[in-house]
Amino acid sequence: MNESLQRKIENITGSIHKVKVLDEQGWTSEVSRISTEDGSFLLKSSYKEKYREWLREEARVLQKLNKNPVIPVPDYFGLIEEKDSDHLIMSFEEGMSLTAALNKATSLTEKKSLIRSFGRFLQQFHEQEQLECLKCDGDWLEGQLSVAQNYVENGQTGAELSLLNHLRAKKPAPVKQTMIHGDCTIDNVLVIDGEVRLFIDVAGMTVGDPRYDESLAIRKFFNNPEYLTVFYEGYTRYRVTNEEFKFFDEGLYEFF
Repeated sequence: MNESLQRKIENITGSIHKVKVLDEQGWTSEVSRISTEDGSFLLKSSYKEKYREWLREEARVLQKLNKNPVIPVPDYFGLIEEKDSDHLIMSFEEGMSLTAALNKATSLTEKKSLIRSFGRFLQQFHEQEQLECLKCDGDWLEGQLSVAQNYVENGQTGAELSLLNHLRAKKPAPVKQTMIHGDCTIDNVLVIDGEVRLFIDVAGMTVGDPRYDESLAIRKFFNNPEYLTVFYEGYTRYRVTNEEFKFFDEGLYEFF
């Protein structure tokens, strides 16, 4: 961290005592814990333009939800936009990703309990009344397909145009829209005191198709009937079909 950036961060957090790069890192950013006199903060930094835009969007979402108890997300403290990088400052939340918690679990019973709590947590979110601040203009799925096409045309994805054309031709029948996380994998929820309780990486949080969240939520255990069963003990509102799962997880998600 250069001196200029440190001063900008300290204008928000207060004097920095320690910076620790965290063991759990995302694909799109570098994540560090900043310790100050006033407590701990999370610093998330991105350097590639595509990921910088995602970080700026995450900042916008967090700012909209700041101090709002309806949706459990970290608190927003600031965004620093530099020439070659962007840096998001939010609250540091004690806990670990569901991925880490499942890896750390010492029994099948514990793993099942975690997965069930994930299903329950996602169901509660999808059944909440939509927040006006998260609504977007137009059809969410059409918007995502347009973004995917832009990524293809600009070489920002490994997925191919042929897949996009297939998705356009095979769009599933519409369902009632809900609030969605937009990247609801087991990496992007935090386990606190043995249960999934917090969303992280919320750049895609909006009002959209809940089947996208559901498909990403089960992607790591779609072929494990035992884990899938306990997820749906928590998430009882709907169960995606095999075709819907393939469309969202093996299709649309390939572009993001």
